[in-house]
Amino acid sequence: MVIRRIKILNILFILGIILILLYFIPLPYYVTKPGLAEPLRPYVKVAGAKKDKGEFMLTTVSMGKANVYSYLGTKLNDTYHLYKINDIKVSGESDEDYQFRQLRYMEESKQAAILNAYKQANKSYKVIENGIIVVSVIKEMPAYNVLMLGDIITKINGKAIHSLNDFTKTIKSSKPGTNFQLEVDRKGEKKYYTIKTKAFKNEPKRSGIGVSIAENLKLSTKPKVKINSEEIGGPSAGLMFALEIYDQLEDENLAKGYEIAGTGTIDKNGVVGPIGGISQKIVAASKSGAEIFFAPSENGRKNSNYYEAVQSAKKHHLKIKIVPINTYEQVISYLENLKTKK
Repeated sequence: MVIRRIKILNILFILGIILILLYFIPLPYYVTKPGLAEPLRPYVKVAGAKKDKGEFMLTTVSMGKANVYSYLGTKLNDTYHLYKINDIKVSGESDEDYQFRQLRYMEESKQAAILNAYKQANKSYKVIENGIIVVSVIKEMPAYNVLMLGDIITKINGKAIHSLNDFTKTIKSSKPGTNFQLEVDRKGEKKYYTIKTKAFKNEPKRSGIGVSIAENLKLSTKPKVKINSEEIGGPSAGLMFALEIYDQLEDENLAKGYEIAGTGTIDKNGVVGPIGGISQKIVAASKSGAEIFFAPSENGRKNSNYYEAVQSAKKHHLKIKIVPINTYEQVISYLENLKTKK
């Protein structure tokens, strides 16, 4: 009897060890799930701003490397989504490189948010364009092992590069094998490289040097504004940052007493673009008490972010008003015409 009990305990012990090991064994996937929806005011500080009723909310998606348990979770919970590593990362990109890229996209979205809010509020701001910054380098492309993350490209063939458009127009029109001379600012030191373009493996008719880039802007504003996005990455909070900044700049209560969430990239011209994970973000927003949710409609495109959000809301029986939008001005107009909540 004692021997049998010891055998059972040994079996249970071994099973316990196996179950623990399964947690730590990574799979070649990422799992995403609804993250948080929380007020933006703690993240955004405009000098002299007053507190209003209602809130603009930041929505996020939680993502982590898959293990056996989270993988199984995607089969049991339809708000959990599974992605191959190559769907998330650029070829040859490390975890640290991926995080750098996401944080840089967040920085770019914050800059665009500030520009749009200050323009809309007719407040003073100044923009200095200072080249473009390298945020990722594709393995097996010419720039790999030549350019580094954080490099600022200031000139191509002796011509100053101020914006993304300057860069893409110059490179995009080139044929494979075209040489370009780059002037690069690397941590304050000038570097010079000659890089030859190459056709992309998956797009043989298109050539490039194999970098993802972002604009390197410097902003000064009056009144001053500070956005502390902590370790949140990606460009998808741009629209909501712009709304929170504008709300703090203006005396009028823009939220009108409502809990308002949303998502979408925003560029310098106020165009709102699509993002990933909106079906999960609408779930996070609803759980956190949001009453209104702004979703990019992509000019009415079939299967747009707006369409995806509506389908997710229906599927999960969410009681939240989803508003399709294409531009920042559309959102401002909607809110200005919104009746104050009683």
